[in-house]
Amino acid sequence: MLIFVNRYFHPDHSATSQILSDLAFGLSARGHDVRVIASRLRYDASDDLLPAHEVIRGVEVFRVWTSRFGRGDLIGRAIDYVTFYLSAAWRLLRLARAGDIIIAETDPPMLSVIVAPIAYLRGALLVNWLQDLFPEVAQAVGLGRRQLPGLVYDLLHALRNASLRAAAMNVAVGKKMAERLSSLGVAADRIAVIPNWADAERIRPVAPKDNPLRKEWGLEGSFVVGYSGNLGRAHDYRAMLGAIERLSCGPSEAPTIRWLIVGGGALHEAFRRELRAKGLKGVLFAPYQPRERLSESLSAADVHLVCLRPDLEGSVVPSKFYGVAAAGRPTIFIGDLDGEIAQIVRRSDLGSVAPHGDGEELAAQISALALDPARCSDIGMKARRLCEEELDKRVALDLWERLLECLPARGVGAA
Repeated sequence: MLIFVNRYFHPDHSATSQILSDLAFGLSARGHDVRVIASRLRYDASDDLLPAHEVIRGVEVFRVWTSRFGRGDLIGRAIDYVTFYLSAAWRLLRLARAGDIIIAETDPPMLSVIVAPIAYLRGALLVNWLQDLFPEVAQAVGLGRRQLPGLVYDLLHALRNASLRAAAMNVAVGKKMAERLSSLGVAADRIAVIPNWADAERIRPVAPKDNPLRKEWGLEGSFVVGYSGNLGRAHDYRAMLGAIERLSCGPSEAPTIRWLIVGGGALHEAFRRELRAKGLKGVLFAPYQPRERLSESLSAADVHLVCLRPDLEGSVVPSKFYGVAAAGRPTIFIGDLDGEIAQIVRRSDLGSVAPHGDGEELAAQISALALDPARCSDIGMKARRLCEEELDKRVALDLWERLLECLPARGVGAA
C-alpha cells in the first residue's frame, strides 16, 4: 500500500496538492493501492471544509482535523502546522502496516520528522518527496516579521537531516537539490531525482485568435508578458518592475506590450502597490484559474517569466516552468544564470535568462522577442516538444513507478 501524507489534496488547487493529486490518481489508475492523509482545508478557503473520508478515482482519502488560523499570522500558522502533525500522525499510526510505503511531501514543513519514527515503528518504508528544503527556505526569506534564533534553526536542521538519512529514499525535484542533499550527508543511493511535471494532455497550446480568455481580458493585438502562479518571498519582482518602467516609455513603433499577472502570493499586493505608486499602466491582474482553463490562461501570454532568488537554488525549483512549456510558450528565467531552470532553458533553447534584479536586461530580452514573432513561435514549439518527451506527467509516472517497485528490495532499515 502507498500512503501519501500532505496537508492539501484534490480538489485543492495549491501547487503541492496538484502535483500530489496527479501522482496519486496516476498510480491508482495503474493498479496501485493508494491512500492519502490530508487536512480538510483548502489552501485559500480555510472555512470550506472537505469531507473527512471519501474515495476519489480509486484513491482513499483520510482528511484529519486541524485548526484554521490561516496564513496571515506566524503563530496561527504554527498552530495549524502542529495540529496537522498530531492528527496526521495519529491517523498514520492506525493506517500504516509493515511493508507499506509512506511518501511524505513537504507541506507542512518538517513533515518527514513526524513521519520517520512512525514508519520505523510500523515497519514501513519512508520516501521523502522534497518540493523544497526547510529550514533553508525559512532562513533565506524570513518568517513574516519574526525570525527564529540560530539555535532553533540548528535544532531543526539536525532533526530534518536525521529524517532524511532514515528514509529509504529522498526524491529531489532537481539536480541541484540532489547535490544539496548529498552535502547534508544523505547517501547517494538514497537520493533520486524526479522533476515535477505538467499534464501535456490537459495543458495544450491555444492560438491567440482562438483563445477566449485573451479576448475576455482585452489582450488582443498586444504582445503579452505573463507571470502565472505564486509570487512569494522566494521570488522577486524588482526585475519585472524595472522592465515595466522601461518598456512603458518605449518607441511608438514598438509592439504594444501588456503584462498579465495570474495568481497571488505574499508579494502580490506589494507589487501592485509599487505599480500604483509609480503610475505604471498596462498590467492586468487575474486570480488563479481552474485547471480546466489552464490551457487558455497560460496561452494568453506570448512569453512567461519564471523567477527564483539565487540564494534559493538547490532549495526550490519553480514548478510553473513546466506548465509554460506545456502551453508552448517561451520562458525568460530571472535569477541565477547557472540555476536549475536556467540550464534547461539554455540547453534546449526555450527562451533566455536574465540576472536577478536586472530590469534593463529583462526589458531588452522581452523587446527582442516582441520584435521577432517567428522566433517566439519557434521557441514555443521546442518547449512543447520537450514537455511531451521529458516533462510530461506520463514520463514522471513511469519514473515514480520504477522507483517504488525497487524499494521493497532494500528492506526496512537497510543500511
